[in-house]
Amino acid sequence: MKELWVEITQDQKGGMQSLITQYCDAVVEGDQATFLANKESLRVISLSANNLEKIKSGSEIVRICIEDKATEDLIVKAADLGARYLIISCANWRVIPLENLIARIKGKSKLIAEVTNAEEAKVAVDTLELGTNGVLLRTSDPEELKKTIAVVKPDALNLDMAEAKIITTKPISNGARVCVDTCDMMSAGEGMLVGSQSAGLFLVEAEVHENPYVASRPFRVNAGSLSMYTLGNLETTRYLQEFKAGDEVVVVNREGKTRKTNVGRIKIEIRPLILVEAQVNGKIIKTILQNAETIRVVTPKDSKPVTDLKPGDEVVVHLAAKGGRHFGISVPEETVIEK
Repeated sequence: MKELWVEITQDQKGGMQSLITQYCDAVVEGDQATFLANKESLRVISLSANNLEKIKSGSEIVRICIEDKATEDLIVKAADLGARYLIISCANWRVIPLENLIARIKGKSKLIAEVTNAEEAKVAVDTLELGTNGVLLRTSDPEELKKTIAVVKPDALNLDMAEAKIITTKPISNGARVCVDTCDMMSAGEGMLVGSQSAGLFLVEAEVHENPYVASRPFRVNAGSLSMYTLGNLETTRYLQEFKAGDEVVVVNREGKTRKTNVGRIKIEIRPLILVEAQVNGKIIKTILQNAETIRVVTPKDSKPVTDLKPGDEVVVHLAAKGGRHFGISVPEETVIEK
């Protein structure tokens, strides 16, 4: 599990306190780092060639900016002396110094990369495939902290899933259907959340199943009518027709575990469609999908083609918070009726 640290001043803490308490592993204030799980505090030493002797095995956090090969070697010496954590920033090049340190320090000390936003955090935790052990985020922006949590601790941001009962299905006329081809492989029970109403989204499975007529395409979700909602991220929805190559999209499984991948391409074609209606917690939710045997919705234990759905069948859905949305952003206080 990757670690998420945050560096803040006392006056910044208030706006981010709940996020820090819930998702962060450590807080750095001045020359002290406090671990939130056990309230342990350790001093943070600014590393130089003159203070290597201060490092005590297993108990120190050292911090340094990589400027050249000499400072890279100094960090390795600190790891050899038993520094518990190494917080590093990069003065110029970012990826190559991280690659070198990940390779040279693995198993000796934990490497924490200093970052200022979620994009830098993603580079750090993905570099050399292994990535750093975590990141130290320097920000006063709660939204940037949320984005970084999604990158560093995607499992922490699971969605609540529910079971809905099918009320009816109804074939309707042809319409524009969107296939989302991603840059990743999905497995059984994974796909995208899709619905006519932002209040309730059905889990549509990726095309992971072999059949006699069409090869499996585990990178693809045949996601439904172009006017359907899906998650652009864990806070906002987007219409399917808005996506394009390179955009991020959220992949979800039946347990609500989420991960992000990127769109490789969007393919829109005219196909026969089917309306699916289900009931959950006294609420009726709907989606419009392609009417074909290869389009499957996730069930509590398996998945089922939309062509085989019958009243009473149970399917996996995600219910959004109450209220409406303004350009995809949740507004809980707004009154919206969706039919």
